[in-house]
Amino acid sequence: MDNCEDLIPEYLNFMKGVVDSEDLPLNISREVLQTNNILKVIKKNLVKKCLELFHELTENRENYDKFYEQFGKNIKLGVHEDSTNRTKLAELLRFPSSKSSEQTSLDDYVTRMASNQKVIYYITGESTSIVSTSPFVERLKKRGLEVLYMCEPIDEYCVQQLKEYKGKTLVSVTKEGLKFDDDDEEEKKRHEENVKNFEPLCKVIKEILGDKVEKVVVSNRIVSSPCCLVTGQYGWSANMERIMRAQALRESSISSYMSSKKTMEINPDHSVIKSLKQQVDKDKNDKTVKDLVMLLFETSLLISGFSLENPSSFAARIIRMIRLGLSGLGLSVDKDDTEQGDDQELPSLVEDTVEDSQMEEVD
Repeated sequence: MDNCEDLIPEYLNFMKGVVDSEDLPLNISREVLQTNNILKVIKKNLVKKCLELFHELTENRENYDKFYEQFGKNIKLGVHEDSTNRTKLAELLRFPSSKSSEQTSLDDYVTRMASNQKVIYYITGESTSIVSTSPFVERLKKRGLEVLYMCEPIDEYCVQQLKEYKGKTLVSVTKEGLKFDDDDEEEKKRHEENVKNFEPLCKVIKEILGDKVEKVVVSNRIVSSPCCLVTGQYGWSANMERIMRAQALRESSISSYMSSKKTMEINPDHSVIKSLKQQVDKDKNDKTVKDLVMLLFETSLLISGFSLENPSSFAARIIRMIRLGLSGLGLSVDKDDTEQGDDQELPSLVEDTVEDSQMEEVD
């Protein structure tokens, strides 16, 4: 046969070799041979032998790095498809991480875990440079917790099957419900106070955004960013949504119920959020508040890995911000026809004529 799927699994299709067996009944039809139990024994032994060879390669880091660069995707496909050998295949996985410039194995990660850390943190995304600066990893980095960077499309499928490794659960830092084991009582109390103080602002933001987000909550994961968008525990991540949109033959019906339910998390310590809260306390119906909330939401879409639904409206807001900045420098900026058309649909961020005293306040 040119292709015998019962002899070796698809994820090992790069292996070449000769199988010698005295037990195959070659004097009967091909259909009977395909269902022969001896083939199952041969397949089991072939997979076992391949995994032994791969584990031998790991003893020499340089050789294994070359092998993994070429066939790492096959190993990840094996984790996704082969439930029997999933644990052995997981030992062969390598990922970049926030604490290592080289590829890190899950065993290395576990040995570097803090004594009170119970889970393995990971983030999926388009590239290492993007996920390493993501707002989702800010607090973990600040606390010295290591995060695995999974930046290949197949990683999304791989990690869906690999729920845990040696008793440690794998947790995505982009999903809702992220908890830290090292939170002390003072931090918990402070977070509860922030939740109470910023509850009115969360309600106003939710009213403005409507169905764009499921809820708005106070975050405990971001440090320097004003806000971010997290996804539901069981829905697609932002990266998975991006991958599925790129599928040529995708079914739109699947997207409708698997697409992410977004939760907006705000940073109560960020100056932008504090100023926005003050403005909402003064007048929650201020038209500037609505435009600023929309700008924050669209910005958080981008930094959280989602795509913009209406890039032109986002661009219009940014252009008006640039015009405002140039006006602050004393430069005269005339509106063109396209900007005037945009302003009819969107409330202006700030009135075009700004008094000197107001401009100092804005600065």
